[in-house]
Amino acid sequence: MTDRTFVRLDPSDNVVTTLRPFEAGAEVEGVPAAALIPRGHKIAVRPIPKGERVVKYAQTIGYAAEDIAAGQHVHTHNVEFRGTEHDYEFATDLRPVAMVPEGARDSFMGFPRASGRAGTRNFIAVLTSVNCSATAAKLIAQAFGPAEMAAFPNVDGVVAFAHGTGCGMGGDGEGLAALQRILWGYARHPNIAGVLMLGLGCETNQIDFLLEAYGLERGPLMATMNIQTSGGLSATVGKGVEIIRAMLPHANACERVPCPASKLQVALQCGGSDAWSGITANPALGHACDLLVAQGGTGVLAETPEVYGAEHLLSRRAISAEVGQKLIDRILWWEDYVTRNRGSMDNNPSPGNKAGGLTTILEKSLGAVAKGGTTPLAGVFRYGEPVNVAGFTFMDSPGYDPASVTGQIASGCNIVTFTTGRGSAFGSKPAPTIKIATNSDLAERMPDDMDIDAGRIATGAATVEQVGREIYDHILRTASGEQSKSERQGLGDHEFVPWLIGAVM
Repeated sequence: MTDRTFVRLDPSDNVVTTLRPFEAGAEVEGVPAAALIPRGHKIAVRPIPKGERVVKYAQTIGYAAEDIAAGQHVHTHNVEFRGTEHDYEFATDLRPVAMVPEGARDSFMGFPRASGRAGTRNFIAVLTSVNCSATAAKLIAQAFGPAEMAAFPNVDGVVAFAHGTGCGMGGDGEGLAALQRILWGYARHPNIAGVLMLGLGCETNQIDFLLEAYGLERGPLMATMNIQTSGGLSATVGKGVEIIRAMLPHANACERVPCPASKLQVALQCGGSDAWSGITANPALGHACDLLVAQGGTGVLAETPEVYGAEHLLSRRAISAEVGQKLIDRILWWEDYVTRNRGSMDNNPSPGNKAGGLTTILEKSLGAVAKGGTTPLAGVFRYGEPVNVAGFTFMDSPGYDPASVTGQIASGCNIVTFTTGRGSAFGSKPAPTIKIATNSDLAERMPDDMDIDAGRIATGAATVEQVGREIYDHILRTASGEQSKSERQGLGDHEFVPWLIGAVM
């Protein structure tokens, strides 16, 4: 950055991004603005003939839909989207990781689990197999308010994870398999000490099948119930409350102890993005991911539609052609998916993203992948599939934040990091969410929601590396029990949203 009124990201770019509104006639690199250019939007710094590439981040973000003169506003009115080219390289941009020696690694105060993982929180969960048991689950969880929980200081709460599916779906299709991965992932999540799984009885998603298929065993901290065989709704709620009461002393026996930072699996998420996302918060989170990977920890990027157009950068970082091809296979699946449903990959960015200065999904994706830092791509996983390798990884998911984070948590993420430029009101359980503002105006406007202000990078008050270190340190403190701002406001009870794939019948 050579001028704090705009940002040029690469010498080859033919557009720059404004840091303030530019009135007509105001100059950018000697080029006068042809009209008012809103803050965070793009201005052409040289002519872009019709059909030529619009370039930002030294990458294509779209094509000129008409001749664009130097000084003109460059946005949805004069930029068109085209699908990406399927010509990929694998393992050609591998940067070695300087691993921190084990004896010098950081730690956090967590809950060690028999699985070998470590929790950052200690919840009891009421999981529903089907929407028909959602009310019962919520009534059971509501019975455990502050007065009831005061006797169990090591338990963070009793939370109901209720959803809107589980029946009216194919009994052996992709949708049911994804839902069962989600339920299994939550039932065995390191942030959950005890589980009551609650069903109706006649649903497609049978609890007994889930237990058998995923090797879940009933015990003091794993119980199941069906409304139809428990005497109806009221009787089920009463029995469920007693089951949870019996679990609480076992869960309360868990205590925080020092755990290595390598036990952290962090979801890398964004929502309500704006033009600053790819310039400030996302690169800073990427640096924090690099720091975590050097500790032996794991970062999990997701939102497949929001890496579309930047997947070639990730495939070059894949540790092998096999890993890279898994990512490309998901990209191809999504192209087919939106075509079947008469959509477009450019349906994303949202209206809010566009108001914030993002023009196409290609531009949004190039900024989004910055959350993954620079280390090699160690693995690619299906939605909700357990992430069983350390390092930087990718999990397939929609771009819809609640559905995407639900999958990341099911995959094992015990902390969620969430960058936002427009101001997403988001939180999650059982893994807490840390919110990172892309611009300082947002941090000042929503101080009770934003944990970290990355907008200081755009003004030169801080570097990407400094804010990245701040995010990493905040992750360690949150993992040790410090509440995030979303937790303080009670967010997370309604953000459990399994991705519904396939037909509802």
